[in-house]
Amino acid sequence: MLEFLNEANWWCLLILLILAFLLGWFLSRWALKDKYRKELDDCKKENTKLKNVSNAHAKTTFSNPTTPETSASNNDIKAIKTRDHGGIPVSSQKPSSDKKPELDFTSFGKADASQKDDLKLISGVGPFIENKLNGIGIYTFEQISKFTKKDIDTVTELIQFFPGRIERDNWKDQAKKLMKE
Repeated sequence: MLEFLNEANWWCLLILLILAFLLGWFLSRWALKDKYRKELDDCKKENTKLKNVSNAHAKTTFSNPTTPETSASNNDIKAIKTRDHGGIPVSSQKPSSDKKPELDFTSFGKADASQKDDLKLISGVGPFIENKLNGIGIYTFEQISKFTKKDIDTVTELIQFFPGRIERDNWKDQAKKLMKE
């Protein structure tokens, strides 16, 4: 008989725990229902917007006409450049103009592909930089040896090379030595 009472107590305890759990669960749902209703409504609105964007026949539900989503005629996602290759924020850079600087060939002279020297012999100039130099009209050691500070700055900007690298690698003196050889 004692064993039966012990077993009945365990069953009663289990039923009480289940009832307490269910009561707590229902009370928490009832108490928090109003608290999260606004967030739930916002999520439903966002879902509707996203569905409408992907549906070509649906009208968009965006309320602000100046948002990027509605200003684009075909609702494409547009990337905005925020940092340059060096990790420098774009907004802190000098505004770039579409007009590139022009080289003043009067200070170092003109040359063409028929007079071309192997510019890769200069330390710091590889095939890629040689092609860029040739593309702006620099083909010979003589031209490089006559660079002025202004020419170096212009060439650096035109070939999009590391600022100050031409001076650090001392391209002018290297070109002078290679001319003598």
